Amino acid sequence: CIYCIIYEYIVLYIHIFCALWVCVVLNPHCKSEEKSGWLKQLKKWGDLDICPLEDGNYGGELPNITNALPQSNLAQDSLSRPRRTVFSRAVEACDLHWQDSHLQRIISSDHYMSPSYQREGESLLFNPQGLPLWLDHVPTACARVDALRSHGYSREALRLAVAIINTLRLQQQRQMDIYKHQKKELLQRGVTSTTNLEGWVGHPLDPIGCLFITLTETCRVDDDNSMDTGGDPRPPIYHHVPVWGSPDGGESYLTLALEVALMGMGQQRIMPEGLYAQDKVCRNEEQIVAKLQELELDDFLVQTLRKQAVQLLDAGPFSGLGEVIHRESVPMHTFAKYLFSALLPHDADLAYKVALRAMRLPVLESSAASGDVGHSHHGISIVPSRYPRWFTLGHLESQQCELASTMLTAAKGDMLRLRTVLEAIQKNIHSSSLIFKLAQDAFKIATPADSPPDMTLLNVALELGLQVMRMTLSTLNWRRREMVRWLVTCATEVGLRALVSILQSWYTLFTPTEATSIVAATVMSHNTILRLSLDYPQREELASCARTLALQCAMKDPQNCALSALTLCEKDHIAFETAYQIVIDAASTGMTYSQLFTIARYMEHRGYPLRSFKLASLAMTHLNLAYNQDTHPAINDVLWACALSHSLGKNELAAIIPLVVKSVHCATVLSDILRRCTMTAPGLAGIPGRRNSGKLMSTDKAPLRQLLDATISAYINTTHSRLTHISPRHYGEFIEFLSKARVTFLLAQDGHIQFDQFIDNLKQIYKGKKKLMMLVRERFG
Repeated sequence: CIYCIIYEYIVLYIHIFCALWVCVVLNPHCKSEEKSGWLKQLKKWGDLDICPLEDGNYGGELPNITNALPQSNLAQDSLSRPRRTVFSRAVEACDLHWQDSHLQRIISSDHYMSPSYQREGESLLFNPQGLPLWLDHVPTACARVDALRSHGYSREALRLAVAIINTLRLQQQRQMDIYKHQKKELLQRGVTSTTNLEGWVGHPLDPIGCLFITLTETCRVDDDNSMDTGGDPRPPIYHHVPVWGSPDGGESYLTLALEVALMGMGQQRIMPEGLYAQDKVCRNEEQIVAKLQELELDDFLVQTLRKQAVQLLDAGPFSGLGEVIHRESVPMHTFAKYLFSALLPHDADLAYKVALRAMRLPVLESSAASGDVGHSHHGISIVPSRYPRWFTLGHLESQQCELASTMLTAAKGDMLRLRTVLEAIQKNIHSSSLIFKLAQDAFKIATPADSPPDMTLLNVALELGLQVMRMTLSTLNWRRREMVRWLVTCATEVGLRALVSILQSWYTLFTPTEATSIVAATVMSHNTILRLSLDYPQREELASCARTLALQCAMKDPQNCALSALTLCEKDHIAFETAYQIVIDAASTGMTYSQLFTIARYMEHRGYPLRSFKLASLAMTHLNLAYNQDTHPAINDVLWACALSHSLGKNELAAIIPLVVKSVHCATVLSDILRRCTMTAPGLAGIPGRRNSGKLMSTDKAPLRQLLDATISAYINTTHSRLTHISPRHYGEFIEFLSKARVTFLLAQDGHIQFDQFIDNLKQIYKGKKKLMMLVRERFG
């Protein structure tokens, strides 16, 4: 609703406002009394019941589908954690200070290096190259950078940012060394935990964004044209500015910005709780990627890109692109899509390696282990579930699909790469709708309007379509019919062999109804034959496969496939006879009267009146038309069946009338049949050359006598039934009904006497209905 949307925006701006408070309290030159006042006010705000929570979980109002899981560790951790509001980090920042001598030296000089003689403990403050490190908690350290930059100390912020990046580099190298010693054991187990207690992407303090902006600001080229208000704003222009104090002078702040963005994006991290926190992860990731795309990659940036991509692939559980990742770690699809597009022109092998590794979405893997084995370090272990509490799962799956589509497009014409991408899609994407979208995209790219089709990509599209058919065969999907039609179109583009293949293996792909009414019918259409330019032997091969399919489907599901099978087998006598026999065998048990009437009409249309009569007779045995069902949908079929038998001759009419008498109890329908039978002699419209007498049949002799008696009996029974609950407003209709009854009574030799007796009985039995009986006497005496 609109109120929820407004509330979400309010909470979003409150979070931004509170991040600014961290900058405020971290002012390097604020007075202690000012900080004390801020601390008091921030605590007061944080204690309010309406103060938003930091992770966006507002009282459990959002649906939690993991509540059914027994003793979830995640739920226990949530209950044991203290309440953290959007002001909690600002309160904690009030305890930070700037008096550390090492910190002061870092921000005061570009040339601060390790002394030649180090005292005890100083080895932790510098890397092996002698550059200073800042070992503070990364988001907190980045908050210091943001505070310095916000209060006008841009050079100091830049120096501290470089020290933080040197620290991150050293940590990354040590993590890779740890992984090398544990790699064999980890790969054997196939499960891991993550050492990152909180992710840097989507973090309330936005550490990666802060470092990236701080480093790129000094590399930005002022462009007067960028202020032009006409049209879209131009992307910023950057140039390389050497890092002050760099030993070899080969580094620039721009390469450092790219490197730290890649390190932060590639960090393996657990998906946070709550819709807001999860949505913030996705949005922050997209924001960082958008900033990275503004960089024009030159040789220096490409070198950084390649180096960091290789390190992320080799960093094991410390990287989201490592060989083994935690089941509920944040997927790398959006990040990998950027890496793939950026690396592809320079190192295609590395680009595909990164993208294929990132295709994973282990949280949806049904074969996941029952628990994650802990790491030797402090890690997070979450009890996995088949349906995770991931509110952004749909968005993540769509990003996975986008990554796969990007790889398919780039691999066009390369069969080996296409096969590898196809296998990754089949293994990692679990949504049939998304796989179908990929198949459609591949088909569209493979069949451009102005050039010949690309058969390698076209075959991949077909493979994906076949997988969709198998996935949705036994499950409900509202797009199933569209999917089946598309697959036939795709197979037609691939060629004759593809069509033959899907016809021969139809039972693994389609239901019998789909196979006959859509697949085989489309394959045998004139348009398909013209599209493929088939010669006579090829047409016969295709037709033979379609007929075999039709007969198999008719055997499996005669109710829904019999008519289609007969249609498909029309041009082959043996197949047609087989299909007809299948219908006859199934008529007594598995078919309804409407299905049999439909097939009977088809047989008459094809010129088989006797077979049509047989099927109509079988249909009559399944029908039961009550006395008050004078608008039943089967009435037209009954009249048609009687007309058919009447046209064939007296014997056929005599055979069907007992069935009509047994099945039809509606007086008006029976009188209509009787009237039609007495209008012309039977057999006059029958089989050419058949001898017909041309004499009208008497209603006093068989078979019409039986029909007449049944009609009169139906009128009598219906009359009594209608009089049981008749209301005055229906008196006129009842009199008209008796008039029709009299016409039928008069067809008998003693019909006048029978009708008079019938009226007398009504007057005697229903004499209490004086007004009605007066109307009866006025009309009938």
